This record gives sequence, C-alpha cells and structure tokens, in this order.
Amino acid sequence: MPDISMQRRDALRAAAAAMVALTGRSWAQGSGWPTKPVNMVVPFPAGGGTDAFARPLAAQFAKSTGKTLVIDNRGGAGGTVGASYAAKAHADGYNYFMGGTHHVIAPSVYARLDYDLERDFVPLALLASVPQVIVVNPRTVGAKTIQDLIAELRRKPGSFNYASAGAGTSHHLAGELFKLQTNTFITHIPYRGAGPALQDLIAGNVDMMFDGLGSSAAHIKGGRIKALMVSGAKRNPSLPDVPCAAEVGLPEYNITTWYGLWAPKNTPVEQQNQMIEELRRLGQTSEIKAIWAQNGADYGSLTKEQFAAMVSGEIKRWAQVVKASGAKVE
Repeated sequence: MPDISMQRRDALRAAAAAMVALTGRSWAQGSGWPTKPVNMVVPFPAGGGTDAFARPLAAQFAKSTGKTLVIDNRGGAGGTVGASYAAKAHADGYNYFMGGTHHVIAPSVYARLDYDLERDFVPLALLASVPQVIVVNPRTVGAKTIQDLIAELRRKPGSFNYASAGAGTSHHLAGELFKLQTNTFITHIPYRGAGPALQDLIAGNVDMMFDGLGSSAAHIKGGRIKALMVSGAKRNPSLPDVPCAAEVGLPEYNITTWYGLWAPKNTPVEQQNQMIEELRRLGQTSEIKAIWAQNGADYGSLTKEQFAAMVSGEIKRWAQVVKASGAKVE
C-alpha cells in the first residue's frame, strides 16, 4: 500500500521546486529583506530635529533586523541638497529618505528644484510630529513670558534675530508667520541645519529660534535655552508649564514639525511594504515610545495612502503661508 504521507511530501517538494523555477528565488529569500545595510539620507547635519528621531530608529532597526540602517547626513539649502541626492539614489529597496515639513515648503520658496517630492519619491510613513516651540537664550533675552517678548520686539523692531535650519525650512516660515501675526520684525539668520543653529543659540550668538520640539527638548530641560510658547491649541505633555499659542492670544499659530520616510520612485513594492511593516513594529517598542514621549512627539499611525494625501495637502497649505509671508529663496 503506498505511503500517503511520503506522497504528500513529494508533492509539496515538487510544488516548491516549481515555484522556485518560476520566480527564480525561494520564499525565504523573497521575505529575507534586508540582507545588507540599508541607507537613509537625512538632509541636515547631525544634531538637528531629523537626527533626534532618525538615530533612535536606526538603533532599533539594527536590533530588530540585524542589519545597519546607515544615517547619511547631507545638509544644505534647507534640506533640498539631501533631497536631491536621495531622489537619484538606486531604487533597490536599500535607499530611503527621511524628510519632513521643510520639504513640502520648499516647492513654494525655491525658484528652482531639480527634484519633485511627489513625482520622484514614494511616501511610505509618517514617523513623528511635534509642535513648534519658541525658545530664547535667557542670557541675551530678558523676557520671561511670550507676552513680554512680543512687547520687547515691538519696542525695538529689528534689534533681535532668530536662527533657523535654513531658508525655506519650517523654522524659517514659523518665524515669518509669528512676525505676521504679532506685527513684529525679527531678523532671520539661516543655518545649514537645526543642530548648528541650536549651538549658536546656546552660545548666545543669536537671540531666539522657532524650533521643532524634538531637537530643543533636551536643551530646554537642561536649562540651556528657555521655552516661552508651544504652537497649537494645547500644551505639550513634555513641557506642561509652557503655555500654548491659543492661551496667549495666537489661536492661528498652529505649526507642527513632522518627519516622514520616502523611497525613491520605482523602489519595488515588496521592499516598500517590508520597510513600512518594520517601521510599524519599531513604533510599538518601549524604547521608541519612551524617546518620542521625551521629545514631546507622536509616532505616525497613517497608512501609506493617508501619508501621501497628507503630503499633497501640506504642499498646498504651505504655499498659502509662503504667499502671505512673501518668503522666497533664489
């Protein structure tokens, strides 16, 4: 009598062999991504807001997958130099780009860009969102409250300056929007990233900054800079004593700095989905939850399609802000 179990095993082996012959790879190889280090372009120097989230993600990615997530810092021109480089990277599932709010602003403030955020990239995931925070160097700015600061700025127009991560970034536009809404004038000093800008603020070389809370949180808690206000309609849990914009009479000052991940266009859908799933897993780890909470951030929970819609909407929204402010970069 024939051995039915042996026949079944033989049939399964034959089917598996046929699948390999048809696809040219085994199921294990197909689902084994990553098999080598993965590169992620961060379009600002180390020490800024993007870095504050990219590096913890890289550490947890290595722990989870056993492969390195290489942070490739390429700063310049408000994050557009790194974006341009990433847009031309090999679309093999091993190259990614971590950008954010700055990159939905760029099309409206830069006369010429050699890439298109929606055409040349595939949006994968929203990684973090934080409120904007107005911070000052307490040694150069005597104001103890945001109301005091506004009064001082009105008394001495042009006497104070603010640092940004570069022309056309969310830091820059947050400053311009604040000036519009408070009828004040503050001189803009652009840097090559939030990291260098923060270092000069801490050193007292500039007076203030409109920063994403992710890069400022540790310096605020360490007493090196002072937070006077967070944007939006509610206080941030990581800075419960700092008033929000709505509380101090600026209900329209509602700016969020957010960071997301893109892949170059034509990246295989399989690798896109594997990266998305890996990011979902990382967002559930206790390590990432703790770091995001410390930085006053929310981890993204949007689907790939929802994030794509958000990016399109943000490009249109910021175009209106840019038009109102008159900000342009040649």
